Amino acid sequence: MTPGSLVDDLAAVYREHAAPGQAAAMRAYMREQFEFLGLSSPLRRRLARPFLTASGDPLRVALECWARPEREFQYFACDLLARHAGTLTPGALPTLRTLITTKPWWDTVDALAANVVGPVVREDRTPMDAWVADEDLWVVRTAILHQLRYRAATDPQRLFAYCTRWRHERDFFIRKAIGWALREYAKTDPEAVRRYVAGQPDLSGLSRREALKNIGGDPAPASA
Repeated sequence: MTPGSLVDDLAAVYREHAAPGQAAAMRAYMREQFEFLGLSSPLRRRLARPFLTASGDPLRVALECWARPEREFQYFACDLLARHAGTLTPGALPTLRTLITTKPWWDTVDALAANVVGPVVREDRTPMDAWVADEDLWVVRTAILHQLRYRAATDPQRLFAYCTRWRHERDFFIRKAIGWALREYAKTDPEAVRRYVAGQPDLSGLSRREALKNIGGDPAPASA
């Protein structure tokens, strides 16, 4: 089955269950940036299950999905790539970067960062050193979040260096990513995160609050 025919078959199944009323609410939630078929997440995943095991190049299927206007296809691509993340090599990174920077928003970027890019670079994280210096802030967010599922395997020096590099950035999604990445690592080493935050008085209030949310500590300053 070719990537195009697989996505065509998936589309036929999805469209049978389209819910225009629900699609309007989904578009509004995503600030009218994307079209939707109106499939709830549980239904979408149930309908997609047989297609996740189909043979073929997951990267090519993902690109086919990204060419479709409705967001459910991009969600399927993220699930498919996560399923195959263990078999993808660093050679997949250029395609993953294309997906991250095409129709970008937190929903797909975060899924790719934590569940696909993270596993791909787990053995060699140096590509993320280039990504964190990228001009595209969604690529930067991916670099900050790529260790989100690593827990004890996190490289804290790399994590803290990335957060320090972008601590002055005004963009909400970068500030949120810094706080989220620190909060996740705090589940493994809360003292290290407390020390890092204490040593960064100019860390944004948002990043600081997110980092300390579950471990306590002084969240000041109160700036966003």
